[in-house]
Amino acid sequence: MGVSSLYTDFNVQYLVPHFMLLLMIYAMYAGTQQQKHAVVDLSSPVVNAKALKNSAELEGMREAHLRDAVAICDFLEWLGDKIGSGGTLTEVEVDLELTGRRQQQQGFNEPSFPTIAGANSNGAIIHYRPQEGSCKTVDGNTLLLIDSGGQYDCGTTDITRTFHFGNPTAHQKRCYTRVLQGHIALSQAIFPEGTPGSAIDALARLPLWSDGLNYRHGTGHGVGAALNVHEGPQSISTRYWITTPLQVGMICSNEPGYYEDGGFGIRIENLLVIQEADTKFRFGGSTFMAFEDLTLVPIQTKMIDPALLTPAEEQWLDDYHRKVREAVSPRLAGKPAVLEWLKRHTAPVREQLAATGIAAATKAAVAVPVA
Repeated sequence: MGVSSLYTDFNVQYLVPHFMLLLMIYAMYAGTQQQKHAVVDLSSPVVNAKALKNSAELEGMREAHLRDAVAICDFLEWLGDKIGSGGTLTEVEVDLELTGRRQQQQGFNEPSFPTIAGANSNGAIIHYRPQEGSCKTVDGNTLLLIDSGGQYDCGTTDITRTFHFGNPTAHQKRCYTRVLQGHIALSQAIFPEGTPGSAIDALARLPLWSDGLNYRHGTGHGVGAALNVHEGPQSISTRYWITTPLQVGMICSNEPGYYEDGGFGIRIENLLVIQEADTKFRFGGSTFMAFEDLTLVPIQTKMIDPALLTPAEEQWLDDYHRKVREAVSPRLAGKPAVLEWLKRHTAPVREQLAATGIAAATKAAVAVPVA
């Protein structure tokens, strides 16, 4: 046997088997590493379960919004008096005063997110947060956007209101009214089961679109019950790839807005719970759904353009304010000044119109200012 034969036999009997073993070991190692770094994209059943509130969670959320309404009405009555008497305060002080009143409520833990108190041009910064030394001053000529919320032991709140303490321009009134009309349209929506939020997002934008206006954020997000103020998987927005259907028991925000960089910001936000709608028919046996407003704070009507608001929209506002007055008044029995403020700001818009001296023939009313 020559040298070449010995070499061949050595390869076959020793090197080849060991080389094959090394290949097998490497293949096993590579497979293990691939599995270790594999990305699994699945929907969590926990997320879906959290989104559907049970009766105890809904009861807690309603209670949280009643407590929050007391705190906010107390704050707005105080703020109106202060500004109306010629006083001023900073955006940071707005936050401190509002949070201080929430802290007086039973079961309050902390704000559900940092308060956005944006005066004039700062209101156009969607996620603005006031800071000492750089924040603006609120006075009798200010258009103020306040987006805030509380974490209570029974639920979570998130509310935005926009106020003017002086004389808003015709343009500001028109923009405000379009935002309000979008808010009302979404609140009144009725839709069949299986509908994703993206299918109804346009309802809140149509009044703005009619004037060539829009906003660059979603219309609604999910909210947890004493949990995250932003919660999935549902969304009311132009994010068409979010196909999660809206379902009974989900809570969503309703917050159309309008923002002019360097000018002002407007947003009106309530939280809504989805419930089954009482429709005359049930096409194909489908369940239809509607919204119930959880937020119970007056919407300032001072900035409404009377020529734009329809009788049906005026009726919605009257009905909403009646609901607010009936629900919150009993909790203000020990605060007569705040109770009187609430009654004025939840009166039918026609009565508010008469109180301001504006001609009763107009289509809509301008409410008594917050001041």
